[in-house]
Amino acid sequence: MFPEWKGVFRRRTAQRVENDRPCRAEEIPIHVAVIMDGNGRWARRHALPRAAGHHAGMLAMRDAIRAADDWGIQVLTLYSFSTENWKRPRQEIDYLWRLVDEFFQLDIDELVERNVRIKIIGDPSQLPQVTQNTIARALHRTKDNTGLTVQFALNYGSRWEIVKAVQEIAYQIEKREIAVTDIDEKMLSDYLSTSGLPDPDLLIRTAGDQRISNFLLWQIAYAEFVFVNEMWPDFTRKHFYSAIQAYVARERRFGGLK
Repeated sequence: MFPEWKGVFRRRTAQRVENDRPCRAEEIPIHVAVIMDGNGRWARRHALPRAAGHHAGMLAMRDAIRAADDWGIQVLTLYSFSTENWKRPRQEIDYLWRLVDEFFQLDIDELVERNVRIKIIGDPSQLPQVTQNTIARALHRTKDNTGLTVQFALNYGSRWEIVKAVQEIAYQIEKREIAVTDIDEKMLSDYLSTSGLPDPDLLIRTAGDQRISNFLLWQIAYAEFVFVNEMWPDFTRKHFYSAIQAYVARERRFGGLK
């Protein structure tokens, strides 16, 4: 961490909520997806380098994982690096990979203790080898865990994911292992990165923007959206709590009537 950042990051552990569970256990969303937006704008607002915003965002991510685990959420998917993010300056991208290494090195013991399972969606093959090795160790250490599943979307884009799934299905047809008439929604879902996991119930996006940004386009067909004005580094357990309460207050009809 650069010396000019010293003292910027407040003690986030103080951001607690009385009566910490936001709703009854049976009302908790099974799968929450988060577009963690606003790190760069947060840094600019505080006259800090963009890397400082990403570091602060990592602290917010740590708190979100702890809250999801404490509240009994089963799956938390975090949009960490999109296929479009390669357009950013090389220095910033390199720092993001260092942050991935730092997070897993510092937090893996707690994740294991919490029985958290790590999953990666996207194509990690383009990441630096050191980062790939760090991720592989985290996946190995948590592969048998049965608690919260945390999916990190790294080098992920939903259009890429859907095209890849269609290509794999087409290859099976070409080999005459399946017929065109066998294709249905379940088959396509089974070929996506999120195969075997429930679709998101709740999608949260921070920093005020109200768009999907190529994230889980197939899976969020019936998700509830909550858009939060706070930048991701300012997203606390209390904001997460409020987003879940907003979700619980809605009536989900899935195209039908109640």
